[in-house]
Amino acid sequence: MRWLGTSFKMTKTRAEAAAYAARLREAVGDGLEGVCPFVIPSATAIATVTDALGGRDSPVLVGAQNTHWADEGAWTGEISVPQAADAGARIIEIGHSERRAHFGESDATVRLKTRAVLRHGLAPLVCVGESEETRAAGGGTDAVLAQAAAALDGLQNPTDVLIAYEPVWAIGEHGRAPRPEEIAPVLAELSDLPVKGVLYGGSVSEGNAAELLRLPGVDGLFVGRAAWDAEAYVRLLATVARHARAVA
Repeated sequence: MRWLGTSFKMTKTRAEAAAYAARLREAVGDGLEGVCPFVIPSATAIATVTDALGGRDSPVLVGAQNTHWADEGAWTGEISVPQAADAGARIIEIGHSERRAHFGESDATVRLKTRAVLRHGLAPLVCVGESEETRAAGGGTDAVLAQAAAALDGLQNPTDVLIAYEPVWAIGEHGRAPRPEEIAPVLAELSDLPVKGVLYGGSVSEGNAAELLRLPGVDGLFVGRAAWDAEAYVRLLATVARHARAVA
């Protein structure tokens, strides 16, 4: 299986998200063999996007950008896994570097959230990635593997977990596109983990998507702003579908 996903981050109104999803539904139809597309809107638009894609049985998975590890309680501003699932989410993004840097997300909370997502039968998408400083000091691979190991620690079913490798230096508006040799060693190590798949994210574009998909250990792409336009996502999806057919 090859994956293509995007997170809208803090963008798009419900109407904008619905229009995007409607175009995606048109492009995907009943599904693309060997490809699993997914979109992760803001929490306000999860149900809207689910409906626009045709419901919970759509071949396009809908996700949430974050959930709490508790099923309910006095956690102001948070949403639980059951609440996200009730809105239509089937995949939950966990531990993005922005969450770690700005909202106190730690390896410990990532582990708690991963277990909560699995407990409710959803797919965790665990984000891992090293800073430029760590990479330059030669500790990039070890740092990423430590993050992944913390998320998977003690799990009975790690094969239900997706890992998204997103080098911190490659993501965001000012991130730089990686050279294959910069990320290949990390991807090779991650590919040995007993997980559902390893996705790469970080300065992914229509220009480098095919090259990134050919790297050993890459099972798909997790794309940022380059996929925020529906037509751009559809073109990336065509690239992933061609790759899936080529390796079938």
